Amino acid sequence: MEKITSENLREKFLRFMESKGHKIIPSASLIPENDPTVLFTTAGMHPLVPYLLGQKHPEGTRLTDVQKCVRTGDIDEVGDDSHCTFFEMLGNWSLGDYFKKEAISWSFEFLTSPQYLGIDKNRLAVSVFAGDETAPRDEESAKLWEEAGIPKERIFFLPRKNNWWGPAGLTGPCGPDTEMFIDRGYEKCSETCSPACDCGKYIEIWNDVFMQYFKNAEGKYEPLKQKNVDTGMGLDRTLCILNGVKSVYDTDLFETAKAKTEELTGKKYDESDEVKRAFRIILDHVRTATFMIGDQKGITPSNVDQGYVLRRIIRRAVRFGRNISLPQGSLSKIAECFIEKYKNIYPELAENREKIISELDKEELKFSKALVGGLKEFEKVIAHLDGDTIDGKTAFHLYDTFGFPVEITKELAAEKGIKVDEKGFAAALEEHQQNSKAGSEQRFKCGLADTEAQTVNLHTATHLLHAALKKVLSADVNQRGSNITAERLRFDFNFPRPMTKEEIAEVEKLVNEVIAKKIDVTREEMTVAEAKAQGAVGLFDSKYGERVTVYTIGDFSKEICGGPHAKNTGDLGKFVITKEQSSSSGVRRIKAELH
Repeated sequence: MEKITSENLREKFLRFMESKGHKIIPSASLIPENDPTVLFTTAGMHPLVPYLLGQKHPEGTRLTDVQKCVRTGDIDEVGDDSHCTFFEMLGNWSLGDYFKKEAISWSFEFLTSPQYLGIDKNRLAVSVFAGDETAPRDEESAKLWEEAGIPKERIFFLPRKNNWWGPAGLTGPCGPDTEMFIDRGYEKCSETCSPACDCGKYIEIWNDVFMQYFKNAEGKYEPLKQKNVDTGMGLDRTLCILNGVKSVYDTDLFETAKAKTEELTGKKYDESDEVKRAFRIILDHVRTATFMIGDQKGITPSNVDQGYVLRRIIRRAVRFGRNISLPQGSLSKIAECFIEKYKNIYPELAENREKIISELDKEELKFSKALVGGLKEFEKVIAHLDGDTIDGKTAFHLYDTFGFPVEITKELAAEKGIKVDEKGFAAALEEHQQNSKAGSEQRFKCGLADTEAQTVNLHTATHLLHAALKKVLSADVNQRGSNITAERLRFDFNFPRPMTKEEIAEVEKLVNEVIAKKIDVTREEMTVAEAKAQGAVGLFDSKYGERVTVYTIGDFSKEICGGPHAKNTGDLGKFVITKEQSSSSGVRRIKAELH
């Protein structure tokens, strides 16, 4: 099979789905819109939640895209062959349109057709839901695969943990899925070897989720009125499979950035396992940071939420850069390679080039200074050491608080004839990772957005707040991000200084006046050009599809948005601003509640 590039793969997928009646929609921001369950967009379905729940999408019932995603649950695993924090997901959706028959036949066609991926069908294996006490065995999907050309011996019935999606919370849409695998030709690890094994014989390439049930509060599974299809194919992993390489770092996605890192360090990527791991961590983390900072709702390093994750990955890249003699100020040079590689697909990276470079340089310098503090702490540890070994908890404290990799602690200790309890360090690190993973499983799990009434009301209130800020402060004020829970809204906007008490009071007053008028919230579908002609607020119109949804609140607010919204402003209650503060340079943050 000839080499396929990332550009080829994106284009082939989108054009194939377009030929099957799907409308191509743009990638949404990495920062979820009004979803408190996750910090980042973790899958292609994430921005489509309202439409999977039944809201009409302006582009119709068949959609496809390439969605940029970030998952941080396995950040400590980055450096191996398969883990990445940033990746792209190829996806297609049926919103109450086609179902299993079409999804499976199209998946088979795209994977095996010579004009698309051209994979030998004899290398394909699939898994389907085996059934349990709550839902039946998915014989329909198995039969469809057999009709497509997959023999029974390569169709595996696997349990819920392998072939079931959702619900994201206690209740909600869910259903069986069918996964597609490449058989790498290895011998079976046992008589029961299947795609559920970790032996490496099978590698997943695509997943079709069939949302056909709704789990209710009593735990019962009821048939959904609107059955959906949600598919996902990881671009990075698929490139590996198609090109016969072992790691995503051996694809064209990392080619120029890898060469730049070799140039900056004077080392070769594959000269040793330790060097290779450091390269991979730096490459992955710089790519992720580039997309986070350069996003439509770009973030900056901080000590909370998305900004904290960004700070962590930048500092981790600096730490591993030290292991391979990466000069200070190099991260932004590597980032420029990623900007060039992706700018035609994600033009926001080129538009935010200076911001990306500036933020990386600032954070790298700040952490370099923090390392100085770590060295001072190390000297204190040595001065008070009883014996010839630094215990594991102390070594972990240097790592956790000052960002000292245990390798640096060992190196410094060896110079003084001192050992480090590596087993104790590993135990402390393992305990920390388990605690972090337990705490993040819910936060980083891809979940359906909270749609309860108060959340919907707060979402509507953000439109009123946005319009009021434009009237009180400046017409140039625009949203830079928002986060909504059932208790409060958080709204970020560009503005160069703190608001005065009088300005805050005036904004609050304007919003409450609109609420008191009990104005209906109207929803219309139109083209982007029509929305702009009507004066609708739209922050990133280059990222919209051909048609958009516009919500209008009297003559006070008109905004492009996906929803959901209250039917009337009178439903909202009293609007109260609880805090106004800095979010990052040139960006202010308002927190508010509805009483």
